[in-house]
Amino acid sequence: MRKLSRGNQQTRSLQSRLETRAETEGQELVIEGYFAVFNRQTELWQGAFEELAPEAFNETLGNDVRALINHDTTLVLGRNKAGTLELKVDSHGLWGRVKINPNDSDAVNMYERVKRGDVDQCSFGFNILREDTEFRDDGTVKWTIRQVDLHEVSVCTFPAYEATGVHARQAEVAQHKERQMQLRKQKVKARLHKCSNN
Repeated sequence: MRKLSRGNQQTRSLQSRLETRAETEGQELVIEGYFAVFNRQTELWQGAFEELAPEAFNETLGNDVRALINHDTTLVLGRNKAGTLELKVDSHGLWGRVKINPNDSDAVNMYERVKRGDVDQCSFGFNILREDTEFRDDGTVKWTIRQVDLHEVSVCTFPAYEATGVHARQAEVAQHKERQMQLRKQKVKARLHKCSNN
């Protein structure tokens, strides 16, 4: 199990079933749904997989988390410290409810887009604090994210798996392959040396 630094913020995306509703008292507008799902493998590239463990958010829900539009920090939909964003974890994943400000045209516009089904995807921004890496015998690799430091959740028009996260994963695989190659070379040299001494 690897512990990682807090310095490398990443995002992950999910095609979700975000829903809207108007609360009956005062017609409060709400967007809600899952921002992350547990135990679902995402294929980063052929033979490379990642998934979130159910305990990944256990120690981070007390963070000062914002709900954003498209990861834009100037377009804040809600904030847990203000009581306008509620986040909780269940057996399926990280669920959230955002109370929409009726006086914020950006927020109301996003609410209407989700309501019509024009926008139905979401992401979350975080740092990986702890994960397992499994290099399998068949050449595939799987990362299981065990603990994150959550910063934000976003309702997204075009969520994308952040390229920097993929590049970091690819670099890790390349380093592993290089180490394996060096070990094989050392074993061959040792065998040749043993043969030449006999």
